[in-house]
Amino acid sequence: MFADLVLQQDAVSGLDDFDWRELGIAYGAPYFLAALCLYAAAITLAEKKRGSFAWYLMGCIAGFPSVFLVDFEAGWWRDPSAGEGVVAGAAAGAVLMAIAVWMLRQGQRRKPRPAPIAETASDESIGPALADEPAPKVRARKPVPAAVARQRAMFAAQGRKMLARQNRGRQAS
Repeated sequence: MFADLVLQQDAVSGLDDFDWRELGIAYGAPYFLAALCLYAAAITLAEKKRGSFAWYLMGCIAGFPSVFLVDFEAGWWRDPSAGEGVVAGAAAGAVLMAIAVWMLRQGQRRKPRPAPIAETASDESIGPALADEPAPKVRARKPVPAAVARQRAMFAAQGRKMLARQNRGRQAS
């Protein structure tokens, strides 16, 4: 609505016959509903619940009245006006967001694959099968720079002092 008023040749004359009381009913309600639906889509995505894509689609449909404010002329894509470009860009953004919501939704529905279970022969006991497995390798720690070593030593000393203070407070009580 705002874009329609601004893009007119004489914007002030468009305000003369404007019914301000119908503003909330005609334009506010669909966008408020769209905002609620898009908020619900975001919440369901964040909490990894079902229905996020449906909420997103309902939000896009509720925000659809803005398309009716702009007149699309034949061949508008060759030389789009400002309003046509804004609506087309918003539609493209909505499609890209729909793809993102769909992909995030699909990522939530996938279940992690279970780790493959090693098969053992039926005549072997469990003990020898476990004994054949190599022990896990312990990674050797790389030497740390002197500044990091000093910082770690300082943190350890502060921790020991704090524990000593806490122990003194407990013994006094």
